Amino acid sequence: MNLLYSMVIQWSEEDACFVVSLPEFAELVKQPCTDGKTYEEAVQKGQEAIASLIEWLQAEGMPLPEPKTIPQQPLSVV
Repeated sequence: MNLLYSMVIQWSEEDACFVVSLPEFAELVKQPCTDGKTYEEAVQKGQEAIASLIEWLQAEGMPLPEPKTIPQQPLSVV
């Protein structure tokens, strides 16, 4: 599985669980796309959702979204 994709995990008072959004897949699936009763469960379900989306896109011959990354910053000397 490609672990370069982002997950945003937030507590939802309304749903009483952690909800998971996948920013790179926002145009493909409703967000948040999964949830978990614990943070760890939300992470696991988020990883499973990413794997499933990658598998689906590849099976359909569609391109994978580019992972969002933090731009590399030059080292500063103090």
